[in-house]
Amino acid sequence: MARMPHFFILFSFFTSICGLIATMSDLFFPKSDLVFPMSDTVRRVMPFVGPESKNGSYGRYLLANIPVFVTLGMHCSPGRVKKNNLCFFFFWLCSRLFVTLYVEIRTKINCTIMTNKSALQKARAAYCPKLPVGLQGSVSVKEGAPTQSVSDQEEIQKLFPNTYGLPLVEFVPGEARTFAPMNVGVILSGGQAPGGHNVICGIFDGIKRLNPENRLFGFLLGPGGLVDHKYMELTADIIDEYRNTGGFDMIGSGRTKLEEESQFESGLKILNELNIKALVIVGGDDSNTNACVLAEYYAAKKAGIQVIGCPKTIDGDLKNDQIETSFGFDTACKTYSELIGNIERDANSAKKYWHFIKLMGRSASHIALECALETQPNICLISEEIQQKGLTLDEIVADIASAVAARAAQGNNFGTVLIPEGLIEFIPAVKKLIAELNDVLSSEKYAQAQPEDRVAWLIGNLSAENSATLASLPKVFAEQLTGERDPHGNVQVSLIETEKLLSAMVAKKLAEMKQAGKYNGKFSALHHFFGYEGRCAAPSNFDADYCYSLGVSASQLIANGKTGYMAIVKNTTAPASEWVAGGVPITMMLNMERRNGQMKPVIRKALVELDGKPFKTFAANRDEWKLNTCFVYPGPIQYFGPSEVCDRTTVTLKLEQE
Repeated sequence: MARMPHFFILFSFFTSICGLIATMSDLFFPKSDLVFPMSDTVRRVMPFVGPESKNGSYGRYLLANIPVFVTLGMHCSPGRVKKNNLCFFFFWLCSRLFVTLYVEIRTKINCTIMTNKSALQKARAAYCPKLPVGLQGSVSVKEGAPTQSVSDQEEIQKLFPNTYGLPLVEFVPGEARTFAPMNVGVILSGGQAPGGHNVICGIFDGIKRLNPENRLFGFLLGPGGLVDHKYMELTADIIDEYRNTGGFDMIGSGRTKLEEESQFESGLKILNELNIKALVIVGGDDSNTNACVLAEYYAAKKAGIQVIGCPKTIDGDLKNDQIETSFGFDTACKTYSELIGNIERDANSAKKYWHFIKLMGRSASHIALECALETQPNICLISEEIQQKGLTLDEIVADIASAVAARAAQGNNFGTVLIPEGLIEFIPAVKKLIAELNDVLSSEKYAQAQPEDRVAWLIGNLSAENSATLASLPKVFAEQLTGERDPHGNVQVSLIETEKLLSAMVAKKLAEMKQAGKYNGKFSALHHFFGYEGRCAAPSNFDADYCYSLGVSASQLIANGKTGYMAIVKNTTAPASEWVAGGVPITMMLNMERRNGQMKPVIRKALVELDGKPFKTFAANRDEWKLNTCFVYPGPIQYFGPSEVCDRTTVTLKLEQE
């Protein structure tokens, strides 16, 4: 029998190397078609190197290798092959077994990930989000009058000459049109919020309805994916796995700020390479400000890239006359309210604990107010009211302590206190301190000093008033307050344990009252911070419908050539079919604010309006809630059942739209 040709051995050796490269690429870079495209190319060119990552099987893999095994068996008997050829053979065989074993394990893991779903996940995957009539068929655009920014009009117009003054748009039923194929990109920016996946699903379905040849690309881990050219194509198989699910894990999110020209140019390069004509940025006020800046930059360069925003934040502070609510607020508040209701029932059962509950919401008290309206706690602090009244920290503590004493006099040594995450920033003396800290900590003077004792250095370098305020705070709290900022230059208030600070000060105040004979109860405090628990919850029916409508609206803004717009949906307390979809120019929401020591254009945050109906409803009832036990237990979010249970909006939105 003739000896096996050398080229066949070399060919076997080459395929072994390719197989190992493909395997190691998949092992260290799971998205190999993005990070290491060679592995995917190898699979397509040489099927026997390894099964395709999505639908390969162990049996087909072995079947593809049988001819090679047979040939080697015929030509490579130990007595007729040189020793070095035999080494090649064993190297090839071991590598093939390694690849086979790895692929089998990887396939089983992937199958486990894809098939282990809860009953609710499976049922929710079949839910079809409801759309406004204006988005259900062929769509036309109804334009309004030109717009202007909420303030600082001259400065904003100078900064955004190409995207300023655009009209409001509304989508209404229209005549069928044809659209040329196009590619669209999407970015999830900032913190997670329930419903983000449905925004992407709405974009995908919307552009596919415009033209089945349209393609959608997701940039990975937020705006950084655009800058660093990390992306994946979102196909129907991928999209269908994430319909009506919580989280941002389809493509991930990040907090990279798009501010520098080098970032814009890097993004433009990959957008052009992928032939992407429009980019949708899903985010909060800062992220949509970045979207507006990017839209202006590409418009000025005549780059042919549209940029559209979508309003996302569970904090609820991205709303105005055009944006009735940001997505995720509904689900997050209902999730927190369920937990608060559970704690209230536990408190009412044990009758011996005061629960201090901090709720997410950096710059506004919308979440705290909504949860109070849903659960009726004994005390709910509203940051905006504290700021308006100019209350000090001691005054806040004294008010809580008096409520504890009053309930103790009735034999009720338990209760609940809701605290907005950003409370500290609204206490006037602390707010002044934070404003100066933002400037000093971002200054060159501080960067050069790099002090070991940060607090001590700041006390010696701040104004006299702010130095005194900082020095009066407990050391642990002062260190939290002066710690690292987030990427947007804000104090990371979630790291400041306000709930523990308040309970400790209340305990001290009650001890003083007990010595004075003004308190004769027992005080035991427990602490909670509800934040991450609500960010990735399965979206409520409202958020599932709302987010899907926002995504379809974004696709229509793209189809109609708009840039620098944010997708919006109005009339949201009516049935979904009666919602009104459209777009608002982002420049309409801009004003100039000081950020990191500089004046910059940003979207104005919406704070709790003290003359608004939601706050007035709370204020009219809080005295009774403070003294008596009026707890309400909302229970978990309902997805199936009567519409009045499953499709209800937040109390805040209902009161605002009455």
